[in-house]
Amino acid sequence: MASAPMVLAHEVHGAAQSKALVLLHSLALDRSVWRRIIKPLAKKRAVIAVDLRGHGASPRSTAFSIEDMADDVATTLAALDRRSATVVGMSMGGCVAQAFAVRHPDQVDGLGLIDTTAWYGAEAPRAWQERATKARQSGLRSLSQFQLTRWFGDDFRVANESLCQELLDVFAANDLDSYAAACAALGAFDARERITSITTPTVIVVGEDDRATPPSHAAEIQRRISGAVMHVVPKTRHLTALERPDEVLEHLDGILP
Repeated sequence: MASAPMVLAHEVHGAAQSKALVLLHSLALDRSVWRRIIKPLAKKRAVIAVDLRGHGASPRSTAFSIEDMADDVATTLAALDRRSATVVGMSMGGCVAQAFAVRHPDQVDGLGLIDTTAWYGAEAPRAWQERATKARQSGLRSLSQFQLTRWFGDDFRVANESLCQELLDVFAANDLDSYAAACAALGAFDARERITSITTPTVIVVGEDDRATPPSHAAEIQRRISGAVMHVVPKTRHLTALERPDEVLEHLDGILP
């Protein structure tokens, strides 16, 4: 049964009269993950950075799907009196962005998919359940090293210790029930057939060394969305918008005329 949509906690940057650009963050983080690209984007669009349900300042939620999260984005846009937006999502946010484009096609001007997938694979339900179970048993801090090595390459972690610690603090502050629900939603997510209906201009960006959603996943999305353009960022892992913001901004220009 679908969960009732909600208005998400959000910040708006840039000129209010500009076209809207929505940013959707990755699992167990919040809108601050976009810190390195918000200001440049706000020169072109009214940037709406949200906290997805169960994350950041948005309400906790213990049972929901990726599709429910997509409907939250539509509800938030309606509350802001926005009829449409360019939607950019990273990792889990990229899954939500795909679902939004499928469910609300008339509200999408462009689609940016960063380090994400349309399907985590046949073993995904089990793998995501194991991660949620570990978090419940040992606390989210027990996943810190796993997360850091998935998020960033070695050189970036050494050179950006304070940023890494800030992200881990956001990660550890998550509500465990909401985190487990998000893990379940990702495990169940399979949009492979549905994204073939997407016709909006689409840019896909992926880190060359992304272990969570490798370039093969990005290529599968590109194959299924007509006209989609894919860019592989060299020597980068899973949070490309933080690790290589300039390259991400350059690639997103393709959907920001």
